Parts: sequence; C-alpha cells; structure tokens
Amino acid sequence: MMMLSYYFDLALRSFKSSRGLTALMLLTIAMGVAACMTTLTVFHVLSGDPIPSKSRQLFNIQLDASPMRGYKPGNEPNLQLTRFDAENLLREARADKQVMMSGGNVPITPPQAGQQPFIALSRNTSADFFPMFEVPFLYGKGWTAEDDKSEARVAVISKSLNERLFGGIDSRGKTLRVRDKDITIVGVMNDWRVVPRYFDLTNGAFSRIDDIYIPFSTAMVLRFGISGNFQCWGDPAGGDARALNAPCSWIQYWAQVDSPEKARNYRAYLNQYSEQQRSSGRFERPSNVRMRDVMTWLKQQQVVPEDIGLQLWLAFGFLAVCLTNTVGLQLAKALRRSGEIGVRRALGAPRRQIFAQFLVEAGSLGLLGGLLGLGLTWLGVQAVRVGASNYGSLIQMDSLMLLSTLGLALVASLIAGILPAWRACQVTPALQLKSQ
Repeated sequence: MMMLSYYFDLALRSFKSSRGLTALMLLTIAMGVAACMTTLTVFHVLSGDPIPSKSRQLFNIQLDASPMRGYKPGNEPNLQLTRFDAENLLREARADKQVMMSGGNVPITPPQAGQQPFIALSRNTSADFFPMFEVPFLYGKGWTAEDDKSEARVAVISKSLNERLFGGIDSRGKTLRVRDKDITIVGVMNDWRVVPRYFDLTNGAFSRIDDIYIPFSTAMVLRFGISGNFQCWGDPAGGDARALNAPCSWIQYWAQVDSPEKARNYRAYLNQYSEQQRSSGRFERPSNVRMRDVMTWLKQQQVVPEDIGLQLWLAFGFLAVCLTNTVGLQLAKALRRSGEIGVRRALGAPRRQIFAQFLVEAGSLGLLGGLLGLGLTWLGVQAVRVGASNYGSLIQMDSLMLLSTLGLALVASLIAGILPAWRACQVTPALQLKSQ
C-alpha cells in the first residue's frame, strides 16, 4: 500500500514536470473515450431489453393468411393478423395471457368550457394489455375481460392526458368526450415509456406512449380512428378493411406463456389452428407460424438503426487511434526520463517496480482522462438529443454508462501504458549513469 502511494506521488510529480504533454495526453484519451461512450450510450438505449422481467415469456404472433399468389417457401408471413384470426385466438385464450390491439387516434373534447378539442393517440386493445406489459398505474386499474365482451365504454388514460384535462387529480369515474361519445375513465397510468416500443413497431419503434386506451371491441363498434399498417390481398366487403371477414392484416397480437413447455404447446396450437383454417378454405398457404420473443422480434425487425452499428465501429476505431497517439507520447516521455530510471535502478529498484510505477502513472492518467471524458460524453449526448429526430429525447446516460466511461478510460490507458512501462524497465543503469 505504501509503494502504491509512492507511485501515485511520483505520477503527480511527473504530471507537474511536463504539464503540456500531460494535458495533451489527457485530451487525447478524453476525446477517444467520449466519442466511444456517446455512441455506445445511444446503442445501449436503443438496443436494450424493454421488459427484462418477462421478455422471454412474451411472444409476437404471426400467421400467414395471404393467398398463394407470390408464395415462396420460407418467406415471412404477414406482419400482423386479420381481425378474424385475432378474435379467434383471443376467444380461445390458450396462452397464460393474450392481447390484440391496434394504434389509433381520436378527437378529445376537454371538459372545461372554452378549451379547443384536440387529437390524442389511442390504443384499441384488450384487457390483458395492462398486466401483460406491466403498465404502472397512478389511479385505478385496467378494465376486465367482461368489459371486452360487453363492449363497455371505458378507458384508461395516460398521466400526461390526465394532467392536461383534470389537473392531475384522481379522475376515475369522470366522463371523457371522445369524438361524440361519452367514455368513463377507470384508470390513470403512471409515467411509462417503453424503449423501444416493441409491442407495436408499425407506429414507430421510438414513438411516445399513447394517451388513451379503449377496449378493442368498443372502438370497433363506435368506429374510432385506426392508425398503422394495413396489408390487404383482396377487396373488403363494403370497402371496410376493418370488417371481421376483411382479407386484411392490421392487428398486433401478443401472447404470454410462462414456461418453455407451455411455449411449445402454444406453438403446436397455432400450427393446428393454421391447418384448420387451411382446411376450411380461409388459408391457402401451408402453415407458416412465427412466434418470436421480445428480443428476437426486435432483432428480426432490425429496430436499431443500421448507421448506429457503423458509428459504433468508427468510434472504437477513433479510440484506437487516440490510444496509439497516447502510446507514442508516453514512450517519448519515458525516454526523456531514462536518467531518472537509471538512478532508481542503480539504487536497487527492480524492473518490476519500474514497470509498476509507470503503469500506475498510466492508470492515473486514464482516471483523469475519464473524468474529462465524462464531461465530453455528456456534451455528445446532448448533441444527439438535439439532432436525432425520432429517438433523440430518449437518449440519456445512466449509472451503467457513467461507470463504463471511467472503466473504459482506465482500461484503455493501462493498455496504452504497457509498452512505455515495459520500455522504461529495460533501461540499463550503467549506460544512463555513464552518460550523466
């Protein structure tokens, strides 16, 4: 411990004796670390597990209801389900929990006189949405499966919408005017932001959370607005793509199965269902079921922008260049101190102590560079927040990234210090003393 303290003291003296060179090395390390950690922070936020407690138990469901036209074995099925299939699966309820949904938008008339109506993002869904996706509640709770069946005029609203309309008070039981219909509020969500928004990628993986949640059955009866992706392979009867028997896929369907065995059984059930629909003439193609858990689904859909991966590689390349420059500067500094090293060696200091001394100096330089790099990383993150349009506001440093910044700076500087430290401990005392 005493030797370590002594090495830190020597490092401090060395920094003071060559302040310009020390400042240059600090800036080099800080810039390399900041470039790397800024990009890594963006990648960490965008590629993280949005629901780690159950991401392996939640599965996106795809069935292939398209006609044989254009069929190729192994092709991906429709991204979403038809309303007919989604309602069938929901009614049969073979999973532990299941949910069908679609995005939407509805006009809201504020209860206070004089306020202008506005359009709110909505989600037409079923009762299991809230427990399945672990939605936090400020007041109340979601509706029940019976409400789904009875087409109840109920809704759950977001915290921000509750504050806008009711000043943040407990609004359960209050009436909300949606388009020209009265809807009763049964719950108010707490702050909730899912990144990425895995359960509905068709309306944007990094979009903000919807403001109002309405039973799917109710939204269909009241003909509330729908948003998202529609894929049709025929003309719907009456021109209504949302009709029960319309040849259109537009509904996201998720199932929760709580064990690997249940997952295998549920997949077998989906294949059986697909074959039944084929036998009845609804499905033309061979069974083509896809059942992907959250992280597999996000990877398959390539949610993380491709340029982020390239930027990450470029940032690590820039860090490597910075480390190479730092190695050169530290080597030059070590050569300048050959006389000092020769004296220490002549007084009995073994090579391992010289090596440890220079490695401690490199580590100290890395920690200081890491602290400076933290500041530069923060500036980089702020620049991303301002510049990135669809996900910028989501980017922020957490405790893991803070510790990673310091850790990366320390490890990088130690790696950069190995060669100069090894070169320093090879100094021959006799030659240095003779030259003095």
